[in-house]
Amino acid sequence: MVKIFVITYSTYNHINTVAESVVKGLEKAGVEVGRYQIAETLSEEILAKMHAAPKPDLPIIKASDLPEADGYLFGFPTRYGAAPAQVKTFFDSTGQLWASQALAGKPAGFFFSTASQHGGQEVTVFTSLPILAHHGMIYVPLGYSHPHLFDNSEVVGGSAWGAGTVANGDGSRQPSQKELEIAEAQGEQFAKVATKLAA
Repeated sequence: MVKIFVITYSTYNHINTVAESVVKGLEKAGVEVGRYQIAETLSEEILAKMHAAPKPDLPIIKASDLPEADGYLFGFPTRYGAAPAQVKTFFDSTGQLWASQALAGKPAGFFFSTASQHGGQEVTVFTSLPILAHHGMIYVPLGYSHPHLFDNSEVVGGSAWGAGTVANGDGSRQPSQKELEIAEAQGEQFAKVATKLAA
């Protein structure tokens, strides 16, 4: 059975909520899902001052775990239009996999969270693509495959680059039902692509 890892980093749990819908879509399409989180690099003292949410009860992903999967969906918030330092630290640990091209030909996609509608949802993915390119991985975008992506009647996170949510600067906005439906659709669509590539 095709195995997909859903790997997240989240400070306030918005990404973890979106990930639950991504997982639902993957499982709906009949693939096995491995759920992981990226290790925190900030101290408990700093996290407390940030009023960060407690970390979920998920295993910490290690670079050596990655070859076990057939594909990957990474979820994380933006930091000035790029991945957070925690995510960069994780990818920096994958040098041995890069040297052996152990991940070459495997599909990967992204989902994300920003404070505002124009807070870097698309550019966060764009600035992460070099990582996939150096590993020889295949980027699988969402495309405009879900009708909610055309909805301008309310704030709806996500784009052709992947599912997303808009959290507000204070984190008060939670992922909407439409955003979660987009995330589920991304999981299902990604699973179908990964299954074809693994055949």
